[in-house]
Amino acid sequence: MTDKTLLIADDDKAIRMVLSKTFEREGYQVRLTGNAATLWRWVSNGEGDLVITDVVMPDENGLDLLPRIKKIRPDLPVIVMSAQNTLLTAVKATERGAYEYLPKPFDLNELKSVVVKALAAKPNTAMIAKAQDDIEDLPLIGRSVAMQNVYRVMARLMMTDLTVTITGESGTGKELVARALHDFGKRKNRPFVALNMAAIPRELIESELFGHEKGAFTGAESRTTGRFEQAQGGTLFLDEIGDMPLEAQTRLLRVLQEGEYTTVGGKKAIKTNVRIICATHRDLKSLISQGLFREDLFYRLNVVPLRIPPLRERLEDIHDLMRQFLNNYALENGQVPKLVETDALDYLKQHNWPGNVRELENLCLRIAALYVEDTVTLDIARSEMVPLVAGDQTRENGIPVNETLQESINRHLKKYFDAHLPHDLPPSGLYSRLLREFEKPLIENTLAATRGNQIKAAELLGVNRNTLRKKIRDLDIDVRKG
Repeated sequence: MTDKTLLIADDDKAIRMVLSKTFEREGYQVRLTGNAATLWRWVSNGEGDLVITDVVMPDENGLDLLPRIKKIRPDLPVIVMSAQNTLLTAVKATERGAYEYLPKPFDLNELKSVVVKALAAKPNTAMIAKAQDDIEDLPLIGRSVAMQNVYRVMARLMMTDLTVTITGESGTGKELVARALHDFGKRKNRPFVALNMAAIPRELIESELFGHEKGAFTGAESRTTGRFEQAQGGTLFLDEIGDMPLEAQTRLLRVLQEGEYTTVGGKKAIKTNVRIICATHRDLKSLISQGLFREDLFYRLNVVPLRIPPLRERLEDIHDLMRQFLNNYALENGQVPKLVETDALDYLKQHNWPGNVRELENLCLRIAALYVEDTVTLDIARSEMVPLVAGDQTRENGIPVNETLQESINRHLKKYFDAHLPHDLPPSGLYSRLLREFEKPLIENTLAATRGNQIKAAELLGVNRNTLRKKIRDLDIDVRKG
């Protein structure tokens, strides 16, 4: 039994009862309320050792109550829960002094762990940020669990100068995350400067970063400022850091270690004050093992790693993303935003989205521009996925991603007949020859489409699962490719 008392405020009676039983079982004293007024009265009277509060309550928003709580009892830890799972909610909770923000539905074991840590933590009122009521919504969308984890880390990083390495596949929104960290951090009134390493010739990267003096190299007719100088006091975003040449890596490491640099061709050391945020879709540890990336630089940059999930890991966010993209297009072009049918959404969620959010955005822009219908139907979604398949998005073996079963059959039949049937009369043994020609790639494509799920693959192919397993074994098919 502990002498600690928890004050729990949530307008959902079921949640209150679950939390009450959970923490009473842990030995805490628990007081429950469904409104902010009662919670405020308890806090004002000096009651309770920790607060767990919802955001939306019938009489007042829990976030609006936070600054008042912190003003009279700055050492009282407050854990905020919310079903409004946006980055904005996480940022406001953190800025207004919440010990932790947990999106609903939350894991009870995680909440219990947070409570233990909060009660054991030493008060540090200096870390309590001032509330900012003028925050506008942030350019990141998604209520999935995967994105909630991103929001929580970002909210903690906003008001720091820690170096962050953002990883994730192309098209996941790494630069948006970097911009949000800057725009809502303490350097927001200073420059945000971006440099994509993959877009700059290798021999010019040092000049782009640090600037150069007149005559430093052929063609250097005047002194030019580099990105470090342009970003002074603000944030320097180094995109695709894995493509930085080793020579530039050495100079960047010196800047991070000593806080100064010299221009190309210059001799005078220049002090710098910038926050570094970098991003890459490559595996930096793999590059280190290949001798292509400095290990000491990696540890300097990777102070806080932040992984952005691919769209296939957050398919439940597709609806919110589409609504935003379609609304933006409509606003820019004076149109009524299109709605999206449930069947169309379900169909799009079956797609693997190798181009991630950027691919989805392009799809929405195309649909918004080409179709007069006020609703995105299943037929529209199906027809507009064809260009995605027909483009450059192919696997290493040249097979288009997202190829349907029927498209796979047609492609292999056409390939066979083009190669083996130049005349009108088919050769003998046609069935067995056809079977040998495209049975294996057909099964491989089906397994890829179902992400290796043999039960679903058997259903698509119309065969018994045991039959499929035997064919996988006999044809020596690598199921890991699915």
